[in-house]
Amino acid sequence: MATENPFNSILKTLEKPSGDGEFGKYYSLPALNDPRIDRLPYSIRILLESAIRNCDEFQVKSNDVEKIIDWENTSPKQVEIPFKPARVLLQDFTGVPAVVDLACMRDAMNNLGGDSNKINPLVPVDLVIDHSVQVDVARSENAVQANMELEFQRNKERFGFLKWGSNAFNNMLVVPPGSGIVHQVNLEYLGRVVFNTNGVLYPDSVVGTDSHTTMIDGLGVAGWGVGGIEAEATMLGQPMSMVLPGVVGFKLIGKLPDGVTATDLVLTVTQILRKHGVVGKFVEFYGEGMSELTLADRATIANMSPEYGATMGFFPVDHVTLQYLKLTGRSDETVSMIESYLRANKLFVDYSEPQVERVYSSYLELNLEDVVPCISGPKRPHDRVPLKEMKADWHACLNNKVGFKGFAIPKESQSKVAEFTFNGTTAHLKHADVVIAAITSCTNTSNPSVMLGAALVAKKACEFGLQVKPWIKTSLAPGSGVVTKYLQRSGLQKYLNELGFNIVGYGCTTCIGNSGDINEAVASAITENDIVAAAVLSGNRNFEGRVHPLTRANYLASPPLVVAYALAGTVDIDFDTEPIGIGKDGTKVFFRDIWPSSEEIANVVQSSVLPDMFRETYNAITKGNPMWNNLSVPSGSLYAWDSESTYIHEPPYFKDMSMSPPGAHGVKNAYCLLNFGDSITTDHISPAGSIHKDSPAARYLVERGVDRRDFNSYGSRRGNDEVMARGTFANIRIVNKFLNGEVGPKTLHIPSGEKLSVFDAATKYKSEGHDTIILAGAEYGSGSSRDWAAKGPMLLGVKAVIAKSFERIHRSNLVGMGIIPLCFKTGEDADTLGLTGHERYTIDLPSNVSEIRPGQDVTVVTDNGKTFVATLRFDTEVELAYFNHGGILQYVIRNLINAKH
Repeated sequence: MATENPFNSILKTLEKPSGDGEFGKYYSLPALNDPRIDRLPYSIRILLESAIRNCDEFQVKSNDVEKIIDWENTSPKQVEIPFKPARVLLQDFTGVPAVVDLACMRDAMNNLGGDSNKINPLVPVDLVIDHSVQVDVARSENAVQANMELEFQRNKERFGFLKWGSNAFNNMLVVPPGSGIVHQVNLEYLGRVVFNTNGVLYPDSVVGTDSHTTMIDGLGVAGWGVGGIEAEATMLGQPMSMVLPGVVGFKLIGKLPDGVTATDLVLTVTQILRKHGVVGKFVEFYGEGMSELTLADRATIANMSPEYGATMGFFPVDHVTLQYLKLTGRSDETVSMIESYLRANKLFVDYSEPQVERVYSSYLELNLEDVVPCISGPKRPHDRVPLKEMKADWHACLNNKVGFKGFAIPKESQSKVAEFTFNGTTAHLKHADVVIAAITSCTNTSNPSVMLGAALVAKKACEFGLQVKPWIKTSLAPGSGVVTKYLQRSGLQKYLNELGFNIVGYGCTTCIGNSGDINEAVASAITENDIVAAAVLSGNRNFEGRVHPLTRANYLASPPLVVAYALAGTVDIDFDTEPIGIGKDGTKVFFRDIWPSSEEIANVVQSSVLPDMFRETYNAITKGNPMWNNLSVPSGSLYAWDSESTYIHEPPYFKDMSMSPPGAHGVKNAYCLLNFGDSITTDHISPAGSIHKDSPAARYLVERGVDRRDFNSYGSRRGNDEVMARGTFANIRIVNKFLNGEVGPKTLHIPSGEKLSVFDAATKYKSEGHDTIILAGAEYGSGSSRDWAAKGPMLLGVKAVIAKSFERIHRSNLVGMGIIPLCFKTGEDADTLGLTGHERYTIDLPSNVSEIRPGQDVTVVTDNGKTFVATLRFDTEVELAYFNHGGILQYVIRNLINAKH
């Protein structure tokens, strides 16, 4: 049972600097008089403050507080702590299933005789409908309005459901569609930095249902991505159970050279940190180089934490943070409160004062002067290529065997030219030719220096008379309306428009797979001639099959470089020696001729980015827009499910649920559904992008009278489990060892030897009464945090995944859905153990969960006599409790019904 907070003795009053009253009360870290606190990384101090403030000797105990204070000694021991974030952030696509689950939980509570109104967020929930724009209309002055109308036609039901949720659930703020990309809205508007709730001050912290929630770390707000399942439990008052992380101290010195962008820096940092190994760790940035980085630069680095594998890339609050808060329209009173509280509680960095040396788990250093222009690709965000080496790297990729850096194109085919007709004119396409160029994603569109840098490149290009080939699909998707305001004020938007970079909408686009169709003639030329076409985008993800099915080479680049590559029309170019194009007077125009200096960019940023733009943009959010405001939604706290809906469907998670937990369980004589190698990402597992016309999901929709043109995307149908289960493992680039080199979403049904879609094989196994498992290699589940990457396999009947290693969030999500995660022992995998996947697998676990320990060894027995030992990856006692209940949501429901306090 909860008791009074034992730390109430350190509750202090924070006076206003003016002497005119007080801001509120706060739990004072200095009042503990513990010298260990001064040595703690700032990111760990935030965990400490939360534990102290929430200590009730029930969910959070005094012993947990001591573990965090003693971080220097406890973190290497992988100790478990509870953490209660200040708020939860839901993105549109991931928010829909979260609200679906909340609505289902209300029904389940009702059916079990509990009070359904107890299912309400207990911490503030910010849900941003960034409506991930499918780029159907590009290169058009009215692209924004046209795409928005299409989005509302397609997603009216989903939007209406979320609007119902905003009224049905307390403590939930819904930001309407058309406002911006979730992480940029979070940075510019939603981020509090410091909360003042009922007179108690405390640091803002957030978990979000998208792995790029980490962008907010650039603002000094501790935040990271979790599965939708975990986020829902947090919303319902459950503490997050986490292993106290190690913290990598990353020292920055020097200054970026002229012409080098924040994107070049983040791609460099990503490569360094991926090599160092930071999975499951915090990274905390410090050093004199910090003063050279704008807040937007910091947010760009923080955004890509998932790409370098860290839980957080954290930038403690300093004077740069306060300047940004003022720039983005936060009031002077708010900024004063934030600074006063953080200074008083030793959570503010003042680089004008002597620095107390903090202790880190390991140390890295980067001189910003060493950063060079670069891009990353062609298939992974951490495969950085310096611009000077790009041409040689491209040719190496053509020659290399198929892999992350290879396409295995025969020498005699590498110079192939495909001829096609575009709008009545003969055109040509070669390997490396760019067919998609997109300034997209939260990573860079929050950064005025790279956005205005791209516009300056466009201006110089237009002045030379350069053009972008008309069949290249160009688009600009800013993260918020503020970008439009400063591009217009600077007078530069017209040049982007001239090159085809018209604004298409304010949401995720190409980076999430919503690049839309490319011209049919171009598509035919690619497929009929096996052309390795390229996409260049300013996003954070370039995994195979994600950007567009027909772009096999996908490169991440800064917005100015996206424009440059669009102008060049190919990634097979040496910008130092080869012209980017021919000017209107017939002279060669080189990259250096159109590239702006850092001073040019700084001047236009200074004159064009103003606080009033942020105030105007975000004041409009609360008013909504006509299409949103006109949506008619039902009232009532219980949702009226429509069995005919292909968008919102009641999932079967709580079917036949009783008050008694099902208990722990092993796996008996299971077949292997899929046999994978390394680096299977959530992009391979989770339904994403467009719905292929020959897929099981398409079949389901057609059977229900949905026309192909109305299929929409998997993302838009995330509220329908029937569609999503059919789209699980449906990625066209997935490699399953059962298929002997064939790529695609098929597998073998072992008993019959039939080659079937993954969904059809799983359905057949279930109908025969067989459980299934998955065999996998290293880094299984890397990529975005996607609840459907765990929900989908559960619905397919998968009971366990045995992998060499897991990505942090995905492993947690599997546990949340009742799937057993197991790791091969170091040095072992399916191949070394001689496993083909044709065996049947038995995993023995005690039926009493009290007999299972986190991380214990278990024996896996196969039907052909092979036996091996694996590590059970339930990492905490809380995760074992979830497993005992059949999943995290069932655990929450039973706890709420049984709660006596």
